[in-house]
Amino acid sequence: MKSIPTIQKYMSTSPHTIGAEQSLHKAHEVMHEHAIRHLPVMHGNQLVGVVSDRDIQLILAIEGADSHKITVEDAMTQDVLTVEPDASLDEVAELMVERKAGSVIVTQNRHVVGIFTTVDGMRALSELLQTRLKR
Repeated sequence: MKSIPTIQKYMSTSPHTIGAEQSLHKAHEVMHEHAIRHLPVMHGNQLVGVVSDRDIQLILAIEGADSHKITVEDAMTQDVLTVEPDASLDEVAELMVERKAGSVIVTQNRHVVGIFTTVDGMRALSELLQTRLKR
């Protein structure tokens, strides 16, 4: 039986990040430009949160909300789910299910080195089913 791969194999490396003080408008621009839905939020070199496209849409649904005036810090989730690159894929999947998380930030020595999202999870599932299970 083959061993379970680590998250490092399937994570997106060098993810785009955004500063906590940046506007929601800027966050939306970055997400749109790079076709992504999650951004790790940084304050200097420290990870302080994560903001998703859904977080932004919820804030902007409030009448009178101005994406140029509201900061990422106002919309981000502070309780960030993080794992090390050597975490096993099954452990990460279980954590995401338990927390109903759309992404996990991958850190090493307190630096952001990757992000693993539900899209990455589906890619991993597809590959594993195609390579490990025969029809």
